[in-house]
Amino acid sequence: MNRPSPASPAFSPFAPKPAPPSRWPALTAAPHRLMFFIGAANVLAAMLWWWMHLSGMSSAAVTGVPAPWLHGLLMQYQVLPTFMFGFLLTVFPRWLAQREATRWHYLPVGLALLGGQAATLVAAWTGSSLALELGLLNTLAGWIAGLVVLAGWLRAAQGRDLHAMSAFAAMTLGLCGLVVFVVALHLGRIDWMHPPIRLAAVAVLMPVYVTVAHRVFPFFAGNVVPGYTIHRPAWALRVLWIGIVGHVLADLSGLLAWRWLPDLLLVGVTGHLLWRWWPRAKAPPLLIVLFAGFAWLPLAMAMHALDSLSQLLNLGLSLGRAPLHALAVGFFGTVLVAMATRVAAGHSGRPLVLGRVAAFAFVGMQLVALSRVIAEWMPDPGLWWRGTALAWVLVFLPWVLRSAWIYATPRLDGKPG
Repeated sequence: MNRPSPASPAFSPFAPKPAPPSRWPALTAAPHRLMFFIGAANVLAAMLWWWMHLSGMSSAAVTGVPAPWLHGLLMQYQVLPTFMFGFLLTVFPRWLAQREATRWHYLPVGLALLGGQAATLVAAWTGSSLALELGLLNTLAGWIAGLVVLAGWLRAAQGRDLHAMSAFAAMTLGLCGLVVFVVALHLGRIDWMHPPIRLAAVAVLMPVYVTVAHRVFPFFAGNVVPGYTIHRPAWALRVLWIGIVGHVLADLSGLLAWRWLPDLLLVGVTGHLLWRWWPRAKAPPLLIVLFAGFAWLPLAMAMHALDSLSQLLNLGLSLGRAPLHALAVGFFGTVLVAMATRVAAGHSGRPLVLGRVAAFAFVGMQLVALSRVIAEWMPDPGLWWRGTALAWVLVFLPWVLRSAWIYATPRLDGKPG
């Protein structure tokens, strides 16, 4: 057997020994791996239940919780927040110049959210109130654990970071909404239960998505588009929050006919960002899908504004749940595919390319979003609801399987994380 001699430059008696392989699975090597894996699996499970419920194959209902509200709870407080916590627990230390997260920062968060989602799905299938209570308690524990970790980094940071503070504020509002829902369920106050479901998309999910986009989308573009000018005005996030607060206050106070004012403000600020961010030169598909998904946001808020103006002017035009699903499926769903694909590739040593599987999921979700929006005006909207729910599962399935493989296997370049 050939061995390097002591005189060989490849030989050194003082060279460090190779690090022993980790006893932990690759799935726990970084926050985004564990959280994205859980979120990807549960988005399929949650949408599969919803399709079967709409199709009459799952008729169980938890007493006092209408099925659409349970659907909203699953998606807005369990599935999508798992992805958000995974991303924030990864980037907060970098944004705030703090030490990277250890497994004991994110394992409790991930396992609690996993338990919460699993128990809530059991409740959705069986109608068990006990399972729902267990699911909510686990979900609460996961949110609290995640916010405690994020708060620790914020407190230790030398200076304030606008993006970190904005994302933390939105996640804190999410915890408040979850607490209100739990208390309402315990007291049997159905009138308290609906507002946290109705407002979560605008008050919790949207500010996290936009804050992350404001921080990273121009940075991504600046790295790959020649001559690109990075545009990240601090005023845009402040105006965003003014619009969000106005939307929430108008909703809670019953002034829906005047909600168009903050909604148009949100259209203006998000439309401005999209216009300034969109590359004027040739850009790779993995970047274009980020901005194409973001384009649903000003469109969704314009629909919210139109719905409000219709009430003010007594036009008799109701958009139903089309504005909500333009926001939830169009914006949240498509940007989720684009962003999670970018993160998975960049943090696994793979090329930063969109790939056929992610492209199929992204284009498919665009069609799903469009179908769900126009379903409000179809002669048989229930048929369209069932079709879009099933289509969501089918277009997500290949992407989820490929993503799960990436999260569960080591990096291709041999680096940690």
